[in-house]
Order: sequence, then structure tokens, then C-alpha cells
Amino acid sequence: MMFLPETPRFLIKRDRFEDAAKSLSTLRRLPPDHPEILAELNEIKANHEYEMSIGQTSYKELLVNGSGFLRKRLLTGIGIQVFQQLSGANFIFYYGTTFFQSAGIKNSFVVSLITNCVNVVSTLPGLWLVDNWGRRNLLLFGAAGMFLCQFIVAIVGTVSQSQGAHNTLVAFVCIYIFFFASSWGYSCRLGSNKTGEIFPLKARAKGLSITTAANWLFNWAIGYATPYMVDSGPGNANLGAKVFFVWGSFCALSFAFVWAFIYETKGFTLEQVDEIYAKVPHAWKSPGFEPTVKFVDVAEEVQQQPYDGGRRPTLSEIEASAIRRKSSVGLPETDEKVVESHT
Repeated sequence: MMFLPETPRFLIKRDRFEDAAKSLSTLRRLPPDHPEILAELNEIKANHEYEMSIGQTSYKELLVNGSGFLRKRLLTGIGIQVFQQLSGANFIFYYGTTFFQSAGIKNSFVVSLITNCVNVVSTLPGLWLVDNWGRRNLLLFGAAGMFLCQFIVAIVGTVSQSQGAHNTLVAFVCIYIFFFASSWGYSCRLGSNKTGEIFPLKARAKGLSITTAANWLFNWAIGYATPYMVDSGPGNANLGAKVFFVWGSFCALSFAFVWAFIYETKGFTLEQVDEIYAKVPHAWKSPGFEPTVKFVDVAEEVQQQPYDGGRRPTLSEIEASAIRRKSSVGLPETDEKVVESHT
């Protein structure tokens, strides 16, 4: 960690433009004074200035008084972390040995070790899939695959105790772990993960802390409740393999959640993600969206016509106003103007 540079957005937030240029040049493998570096930094700076013109974000604003677009992002982030836990993967990782043993499978520890190896190896396809299929498609793929495998495991483990049934159960648990690790296990935990890239800069740290807290809260709840759900004995549900009906049902709900609430952000900068949330009302309409906003123009327009306490104009309205103003004075809409502001 000592050798990793601070992120350009953090440095811009601290008014350290030159350090941000060096950091971004390391990430992009271009000289710090390269026009593309300067143009991107100006967009980051302008986006930050636009967000600050709207106001700071506190925990109270996020949780209680948050505007619609912030609350939507927060609930989306919480939802994806909660559904990751409710997929049941941690049941296999925490209680796999006990479960396989109670199901009558020999060498249950070895089988549990195999599932953990499958989890590690299956992360590798996610590295390729997330930027080729996109976040939304990958999560839909994972939810559908986990749902199918879990219901097969639940049905096989309930109706038969033969050796063939045991082999089928182990095989589909491994396939289920593949679907989890390559999609939900991977996409939710990325350094620039799905929950990290949906928040604006001013709310990113606080938003991530809340969504991560939700993840660990449900991690604890599942770890606490699962023995009572699976084990036999007084006061226990004694579900056994039937518990996979529960996890599979949550995977079906997670599929619906992704379709309704997860925006496709593949190939977009964090500033362009803000534009998607501002312009696209429904997540299922986000694939194919083409960003048009230049936050340099937006920040300049906000300075020209500062917010006076009435109805706050939307990002689309500010963009349209900036285009009209530039057209009226004959300014070209090119990136050269953006680059020149810091050269």
C-alpha cells in the first residue's frame, strides 16, 4: 500500500492539482502534462466543484434528509451488499464441512476445501467478464446461475441420500460457487466496486461506510442464524439441504433487484456515472447510454448563475443552459478549451 499513489479524486478534493496530475499519469501511463491527463483532471475538478455547489453530505443527509438521487444510490449500494450475503455463499464457506458431513458425504473437509479452491479460481473469469459483459449483465448472470444450482442442490439433497445424489450435490455446490465468485463475490468487492462507483465524490466515503456496514451486519446475522436454520434439535428449524430453497429464493429476488435498480456503468468515468443517475430514470434503460455532459461547462454555468435558494435546476437543465450560453457567444464546444484552463 505504501507504493500505491493516492487517487486523483482525493488529491483534487484537497486542492493538490499537480499531485493529482502525477497520480493520474501513473494510472494512464501518460506524462503529467499530456492533454488527455489535463482534460480528465479538469473534468474531475469541475465535477467536484459542481458537487460542492450543491452542498456537503453528512451521514444525517444520507440517512435521513438525503435528496432522491442520493437516497437511490445509497439504497442500491445497501441492496447489492445485502443480497451478496443472502446468496448463501458464506453458508458454504463457514459451515460447509458440517453441512456436507450431516448430508452423509465422506471426506467433508476435503469437499469444503475444494469449494474454497473453486471460489479462488473462479474469481479470475470475473476479471475479464466485468469489463466485457458489464456490471449489470454479470450480476444477472450470477443471480440466475446461483438460483438454478441452489434449487437443484435443495431438491437432490431432500429426495435422495444415494452416492449419486451426494456426487450431484457436491458438483452443483461447486458450480454454484463458480457463479458466485465470478459475479457477486467479485463485482461487489472490487477496488472500484459497484458500490464504490455509484456515489458522487462528496458522499463516496460515507456511502461506502454505510454499505459496508450493511454487508457485515448481514454477514453476522447469517452466521448467527444459520445453525438454528439447518441443525436438528429442540428449537431448530432442521432444514438441512432445504436451506438452499431459502438461498435460491433470495437469488431470484436479487435477479429482480439487479434488473430494476442496477445501472450499467461499464466504460464510464465516475463523473459520467453521476450523469447517468441524473439523466436516466430507470436502471433498465441505462445500457447504451451516451454521456454528453462536460462538467467544466456545468461548473462554469453554476458560477454564472449561482443557486439562489429556489428550485434547484437539474443537471440536464444546467447542461442545456451552458450550451445555449456558449452558442450565443460563439464559443466552440471543444476539449481544447478544457485543456487550456490548466496549461
